[in-house]
Amino acid sequence: MRRLALTTAPSSLLLRIGFGCMFALALEACGAPDPNASDRAPLADKWFNRAKAAYRTGDLDDASTAIEGALKASPKDQETRLLGARIAMAKLEYTEALKLTEGLAGSDARGLRGRAYWYAGDIEKAADELEEMLRDPAVKDTWAKEVAKLARRGQGRHPFAIEGANVAAVEMPQAGPALVVPCELEGERILALVSTAMGEFMVDSSTRKEPAWVNLRFGDKLEIKDVPALTTDLSGISRQLGAPIKALIGVNALRHMHATFDRRGSQFVVRRGEPAEPPNASKVALFYARGGGMMMRAAVSTKEEGQALLFVDSSAFYPLALDDATLKNSGANLASFQSQPGAPAASKMGTLPYFKIGTLDLPQVPAMQGAALSEYKGNFDVELSGVVGAGLLSALRVTFGDGGRALWLEVDPSVMGGQSGTGPTEEPRRDAPLAPTSGSPGKVGPTPAGRAAPPSQGAGSSPPPAGPPKPSVKTESKGAAK
Repeated sequence: MRRLALTTAPSSLLLRIGFGCMFALALEACGAPDPNASDRAPLADKWFNRAKAAYRTGDLDDASTAIEGALKASPKDQETRLLGARIAMAKLEYTEALKLTEGLAGSDARGLRGRAYWYAGDIEKAADELEEMLRDPAVKDTWAKEVAKLARRGQGRHPFAIEGANVAAVEMPQAGPALVVPCELEGERILALVSTAMGEFMVDSSTRKEPAWVNLRFGDKLEIKDVPALTTDLSGISRQLGAPIKALIGVNALRHMHATFDRRGSQFVVRRGEPAEPPNASKVALFYARGGGMMMRAAVSTKEEGQALLFVDSSAFYPLALDDATLKNSGANLASFQSQPGAPAASKMGTLPYFKIGTLDLPQVPAMQGAALSEYKGNFDVELSGVVGAGLLSALRVTFGDGGRALWLEVDPSVMGGQSGTGPTEEPRRDAPLAPTSGSPGKVGPTPAGRAAPPSQGAGSSPPPAGPPKPSVKTESKGAAK
């Protein structure tokens, strides 16, 4: 009996081991529990689809409400968490984006975390995430590659550190609707162009071959240190404007500088802190695709289908360009739209009977039909209806507020139907020639044909090519406003 026990015990042990191995293999074959796996319930799916639809149309209020419902119903669902992170990035809520992607693997999650860390100023963690994302052979992201290199070189730096005065204002030279700004780059006096199509500050590749950390000075009083700068060829835009443009001021820099640009008043203002709310201004919420592509919602009619999500591109010199569906919803008389000299053959210019941004009514705004919008639309995961260009922005005084989450728009009463609007109390306004309101090439400087290349999604690193005829740009500045 004892001998039998000795012979059967090992057999029982082997049997138990065998069953254990079979169970482990069965788990592997069927798939072990995955913390990133979807467990979205039917209710959560309804909330998710509502959030996705609202995000695609730029309705951030509804998207935020819906994604909150989806996350409560299925808090571990990976797809829901990634969408929640995209919505958070669109609102520049970096901490929330990081929280929602914590523990998630994959290039999408790493890309969102990398951008959240970058825009929040945590450059070392940004480099870690972006480099890991770029190890995926399916990922090709020039912005991430350049930013990762720049971040590695920036150890110990504090991006956009402002020294000197609390506010500085410089006079913008006349350039039609183009927002040209004089400043100092590493001690050299240059001309830069405000380019809201760009996510980053860009310097001319003829002077710098690699991304770098640079210092900027506006006027004699205010300096911005450790500005992250990527490089691009600006020879085309220099020929376009007839002046040497050495840098593009993208939205990441504009947000940190709490900037105001006022084409009619010929002023560009930089501040250390948040500006006070301007009197009689309209506040317009902004939407940022992956933190970089700046957009806003507007209404082209009073109907529900009249809501439009518009990309903001200050390097496009027309006032407004809309796709055919949006123009149809606007109720505009398309038969009255006419071709413009120097514009592409397929494009025509007319006016909208109704256009509203925030609380600002702008009737009879000129709009382009037939603009090449497919390039813009292909770069974003939202439903773009068109582009707001410099021709419209130059008729307004525009201030970045709430950390860049909103714009304060002020209108000159001589431009739009007697509506009032005065500048911030820090700086006086100046008189200037009438800003463009009709889109006529004879009045706006560059013709409506002028268009910059759209940015890559979330990055904005593509340079604007040559486009419209050259406006006159004087390179000398008369100095900052008193």
